[in-house]
Amino acid sequence: MVTVAALAAAVTLLSGALRGSPSSGALAAAPEAPTDAGLVDGGSGTADTTALVAGLQQRLKRSPRDAQGYALLGLAYQQRARETGDPSWYPRSERALRRASRLDPENAVAVGGLGSLALSQHRFRAALTLGRRALRFAPANARTYGVIGDALLELGRYDDAFRAFDTMAGLKPSVGSYARVSYARELLGRPGDAIAAMRLALEAAADQPEATAWTHVQLGKLYWSIGRIAAAAREYTAALAAFHGYPYAFDALAQVQAARGRLGAAVALESRAVDTIPLPQFVSQLGDLYRARGDRRQARRQYGLVRVIQRLLVANGVKTDLETALFDADHGIRPRHAVELARSARAQRPSIDGDDVLAWALARTGRCGEALVHSQRALRLGTLDALKLFHRGMIERCLGHRAAGDAYLRRALALNPHFSIVWAPVARRALR
Repeated sequence: MVTVAALAAAVTLLSGALRGSPSSGALAAAPEAPTDAGLVDGGSGTADTTALVAGLQQRLKRSPRDAQGYALLGLAYQQRARETGDPSWYPRSERALRRASRLDPENAVAVGGLGSLALSQHRFRAALTLGRRALRFAPANARTYGVIGDALLELGRYDDAFRAFDTMAGLKPSVGSYARVSYARELLGRPGDAIAAMRLALEAAADQPEATAWTHVQLGKLYWSIGRIAAAAREYTAALAAFHGYPYAFDALAQVQAARGRLGAAVALESRAVDTIPLPQFVSQLGDLYRARGDRRQARRQYGLVRVIQRLLVANGVKTDLETALFDADHGIRPRHAVELARSARAQRPSIDGDDVLAWALARTGRCGEALVHSQRALRLGTLDALKLFHRGMIERCLGHRAAGDAYLRRALALNPHFSIVWAPVARRALR
């Protein structure tokens, strides 16, 4: 699971947000929370952001030294990246935000926006530095604590991150702050409490269609993570009712259909998600669904497209080592290179996810003794994550610890029998 590692669409306006867990074990990540920065009327849709960008561009033509206008334009460009999955909006965002900072070096919106951009590009140490700098200029800005907390999570500094989220929630109860509290509870192995906090986020999202849809999807993922498939499906369906054509809901419902054995319906739903926003996690899952159906030609086609998207992300400043390492390890692509990518990524992101991906990459090359150390660290918070438990089980079995390995595999399947299109069937076969 890459819990807090998002890719192309994982952007917010002046906040980071909670990334979800990939049950497919591929390049998965939930979208970040819609902005609560007040720039797009609560995140009501793409058309609003397009109009916002056009309006800000006209404003800046009239007033080319308007620092706040450039700061808002930079944030709007990040919103466009989130809505379209197109990372080419990132360099445009950076140019606008840096222009704002040159015009007004103490503009907290611009500095915080650079921090959220750094999060989206997986430059977490830079995000932390920028978040702290923005906080000096606006000490009571709740969203800045989100940037700081998100960065601290990726750097494995969980206690500090949780304190930042608590401060954020105290300053401004909102979709973003409640979602972060929910995620903290999920990391600590408290799914019931995580669901309760996400329900508060849903209340906070009232009258904001996209924010409501996002929150329904996140709530559904929490139910999914503990095997409550019907409850998850209800939330995903509610997301589509709140925001027509919401691609993250199509992606999540595809998993539900696959769990119910309806692979054709799952492919159709995932294809709709890919057609709307070709995110790598969507494309990878579509490939996995084709492979599950026995259509290896189509699966290879999707996996090849993942490579193209990865190159596009890198070209626009996004560090993808961790996600690429997991994808490669899962799909048997350049296994030794996957280990090196995972090791490099963990050095930059010493989180439970960094440890888990490195453990899995090592295990896939037979280096299970070293893998065990990292798998133990990946589970150190008590997170109830079926994929991490599966990884641990396979590592234990690799080391000849059959009883311990089987116990972890049973825990993974008991938590969520359909945790991965690829790996849940492997776990079941191993236990026969």
